[in-house]
Amino acid sequence: MSLLVTGSIGIDTVTTPMGKSESCVGGSAVYFSMAASFFSPVRFVGVVGDDCPFELTKVFAGREVNLSGLEVRRGSKTFRWKGSYQGDMSQALTDAMQLNVLSERPPIVPEHFRDSEYVFLANTHPALQKQLLEQLTNPKFVVADTMNCWIDAQCDELKRLLPRIDALILNEGEAKMLTGCDNLAISAKELVKMGPKAVIIKKGSNGSISLDKDGNWFVLGAYPSTDLKDPTGAGDSFAGALMGYLASSGRTDSQFLKTAIAYGTVTASIVIEGFSLSAITSAGRSEIDRRFNELRKMTEF
Repeated sequence: MSLLVTGSIGIDTVTTPMGKSESCVGGSAVYFSMAASFFSPVRFVGVVGDDCPFELTKVFAGREVNLSGLEVRRGSKTFRWKGSYQGDMSQALTDAMQLNVLSERPPIVPEHFRDSEYVFLANTHPALQKQLLEQLTNPKFVVADTMNCWIDAQCDELKRLLPRIDALILNEGEAKMLTGCDNLAISAKELVKMGPKAVIIKKGSNGSISLDKDGNWFVLGAYPSTDLKDPTGAGDSFAGALMGYLASSGRTDSQFLKTAIAYGTVTASIVIEGFSLSAITSAGRSEIDRRFNELRKMTEF
């Protein structure tokens, strides 16, 4: 099954208690695609400025990531993010951000991508997510991500998007913010009422919970990583592995979604063990499967 992602490509500078990585490759679509490529070919849609210092063809060398939807926009500058983490690194602090090309018109989905069946709308303005979705002919399973700034400033627009997607991925704070409810279980129920067929709420080092429209709950702890270096991109990698598994299986029912969440969980646990893409690019599918089997044993009772 075809899998498409549209999202950001960024130049990141990240500081954690474990060190600093300057002007490294980042962005939601990049992390998503790297993780998803372990499971399924990926169709990549995104835009960078002509100042971009790295070549994505080299970043994804040897992986089935189709970059024909990548636009290099002359006269524009690439999205930049500077962030830092402290303490247990559970929360990213944005020290500086330059939207640059992300504040301009969205990229165009190529004609040969418009029949994509599985679609991930990575975090961006909900109106842009809607515009990108409208370029597709007949997607079977659409998942979207969001963040607090859109919930705060574009809540109505986001709520208009929700009935048009199959699943929403967001973190615990965003779920509570969007629903106005501090009880996470109630928040999950309220989110499903807003339109998506399922909601997946990430809780960082505490794992995740999910709920679908049929009332199926799934609660899963995080894989216990002991070598945390940089949490950047963990959420997008979680989504990438999740969607990659679903696209490869061609199934999205409750049991397959649970397995996909587990794969997302262990793939994210690899990403956080290195700065930028260093840990995930050096890992193989065998390491993902090993952690998946370990997580399964850990959660049996």
